[in-house]
Amino acid sequence: MSERMHPSDASWLQMEEPTSLMVITAVLWCDEPVDFERLKEVVRERLVERYPRFRQKVVTGGLLGTARWEDDPGFRLENHLRRTRLPPPGGRAELERMVGESMSTPLDFSWPLWELHVIQGYEDGCALLMRVHHCIADGISLARVLLSLTDERAAGGARAEDFEEVEEASGRLARLLRGARTVVGSTRAAWKRGAELLAEPIQLMDLAVEGARGASALSRVLTLMHDPPSPLTGELGRVKQVAWSRPVPVGKVREIGHGTGSTVNDVVMAVVAGMLRRYVAARGQPPEDVRAVVPVNLRPLREPIPRELGNRFGVVFLPLPLGLENPVDRLWELKKRMDKLKRSPEAAVVFGMLSAAGLAPAPVERMAVDVMRKKASVVLTNVPGPKRPVYLAGARLAGVMFWVPMAARLGVGLSIFSYAGHVTLGVAADEGLVPDPRELIEDFEEELESLAEAVRESGHSSPLH
Repeated sequence: MSERMHPSDASWLQMEEPTSLMVITAVLWCDEPVDFERLKEVVRERLVERYPRFRQKVVTGGLLGTARWEDDPGFRLENHLRRTRLPPPGGRAELERMVGESMSTPLDFSWPLWELHVIQGYEDGCALLMRVHHCIADGISLARVLLSLTDERAAGGARAEDFEEVEEASGRLARLLRGARTVVGSTRAAWKRGAELLAEPIQLMDLAVEGARGASALSRVLTLMHDPPSPLTGELGRVKQVAWSRPVPVGKVREIGHGTGSTVNDVVMAVVAGMLRRYVAARGQPPEDVRAVVPVNLRPLREPIPRELGNRFGVVFLPLPLGLENPVDRLWELKKRMDKLKRSPEAAVVFGMLSAAGLAPAPVERMAVDVMRKKASVVLTNVPGPKRPVYLAGARLAGVMFWVPMAARLGVGLSIFSYAGHVTLGVAADEGLVPDPRELIEDFEEELESLAEAVRESGHSSPLH
């Protein structure tokens, strides 16, 4: 079987560089060792047999250099599901080092673009490391696919599909997202027409900017000022490093939000802004606002994931208020900026730009990526996981961390993952820019306590000014 790759997926192939791999990475850890043979059958049944992309290779070249999906005639699950052992003493530092090394290693393009490592010797249990190329699917979809391997009980039988709460779109935002999803459907329909391939970017952009404020959102994206130079940006190398925080109870975050009328997401984003402020200030540089590229899901979480997977998301540029010193003021300002973005069709517009980039010649695509790089400093994702503890091949899942690629040649990726009533922050960074990502994690944990204390002391539920 051979199938032309959708342009929004092909754009991630064109972005691949030795210093910036377009690979989504997930690390999961369990309280006890996983039964390898049982896991193998789960992966075969729920991943490989259900989603054809996991047994297909990417083939490039031919007419217009279009990428295609082709069945791998020599596919063997054993080539992708592997066992390894963590070096002693087998703690989090050793696991973080192994994950960082994997982020620095390209996938083998002669095989289907994914791999799953069962890492033995991690504390009293084990860990799993999964890597999937972004051309297969977006981060939200892959998180759902990965978690579909889990069960609600150790004995199996009932799959875990009860995700942590995500803010539901309403009002104007809901209408805009419905419009964005129309863009997705219309794009696929136009794609199937084949003869209209070259007209696709124009059709897509017409759809993306259709409706209220679409044109102004496009203008805003293209005319954003460049982010200021900071310790977070610069030339990239090949070596990446990761670290993640201790799980934070959602109740603790929600309590901060109740004191200010903010959502859990607002609070965590504000803590991230405070973390970055601390990091920049510690290097003797006055903190200035920087933007985060934030992916926005355009496929409803309750909608079944299609067998062909694919990328169905846009991005927005969120300005993080590093310039504000007071933690509560920073939270209010962050909330205001988040609310403004929620009323914008920016995500749909950028989805159109990504799809169009998938049809553009590589030099044009690289120019577009360079524009995005100059307008932002970090990638920031927020992925919802199951509300309750789940089991993988009979072993209880103790924690999960998840990173999307640091696209557009950005050097810092931040990931917020919610699971079983807790929130965890993960940092992935270029070693030359952030030599020790554990420092950012410490800043995050200190900033969370600082914001909680400041909210308690402020005793108000509205902005001071």
